[in-house]
Amino acid sequence: MVRSTWLHILIAAVGALAVLLFVRLHHANGAPLPLDSASAGHRLAEAWCRDCHAIEPMTVGARGSPPDFTAIANRTSTTALSLKVFFKTSHRRMPNLIIAPEQADDLANYILSLKRN
Repeated sequence: MVRSTWLHILIAAVGALAVLLFVRLHHANGAPLPLDSASAGHRLAEAWCRDCHAIEPMTVGARGSPPDFTAIANRTSTTALSLKVFFKTSHRRMPNLIIAPEQADDLANYILSLKRN
């Protein structure tokens, strides 16, 4: 009886891991992130970036200030990966933020949502 219970628990755990792996791979294949991610990224930008960057679409930062997020989004070199690498790199004029991977995804998704087609 005890062995049967452990077998059922093991099968359920393996099944749950398979589902999680499938969901993670679905997002890794280039599928667009949910709009919730861009909204979460916008909230992070308001909390962390607004003091220096223009973070809203159609706003212009002061001359000589850090680039606005729309300008960053429209650079040909800007990708989700390049943004995430930038977030993890130390810069002279930026505070060294500690950003969790999920937060980096959200912030990158928000910045990329500002890209003009």
